[in-house]
Amino acid sequence: MRMSMRPFTRLTNGFSKKARNLQRALAINFMYYNFCRRHMTIRTTPAMKAGLANHQWTLHEIARLPDLAATESAA
Repeated sequence: MRMSMRPFTRLTNGFSKKARNLQRALAINFMYYNFCRRHMTIRTTPAMKAGLANHQWTLHEIARLPDLAATESAA
């Protein structure tokens, strides 16, 4: 994670001034790592290997998550 996210590498000014924005960036990174990125050793995503997902997610699906949560809570 440290090498894939700019705020965690050394000697950078690419950091978030708000803790909430950093929290959101971490959440997106973890979602991508576990649901979208296919790992070479297990030949699938960690979420599929753990039985949490039945397919490899796309970035479009992750981007739609806040919209889906808002419609479910309104219903």
